[in-house]
Amino acid sequence: QVQLVESGGGSVQAGGSLRLSCAVSTNTYDSVYMAWFRQAPGKEREGVAVIYPRDDLTIYADFVKGRFTISQDNLEKTVYLQMNSLTPEDTAIYYCAASRGTGNLLRPSSYNYWGQGTQVTVSS
Repeated sequence: QVQLVESGGGSVQAGGSLRLSCAVSTNTYDSVYMAWFRQAPGKEREGVAVIYPRDDLTIYADFVKGRFTISQDNLEKTVYLQMNSLTPEDTAIYYCAASRGTGNLLRPSSYNYWGQGTQVTVSS
């Protein structure tokens, strides 16, 4: 069982930065893939970034490379998403998710556990 709680969302102007946090409750933290997804109004949920805590392997969606950084803290069992150079197109609800590692890790269907989401709003 994995429980996820996101925090750190908010409103920011274009060009600004935000850091999202995801607190993870599980006894198997080093054997799950952790990811951030986002869903904008009227759009499908899309994968943003993935990290494997055991070796810090990371995967990024093309649209965030160079702007967003996923990281994690093994002791705190927390996953972060540092978002820089934000644009209005980044406005969405951001979700933390956990997977045992099957399938395409940037697709929602590969994830069994989800947080409640945190709103990120970027104004122009």
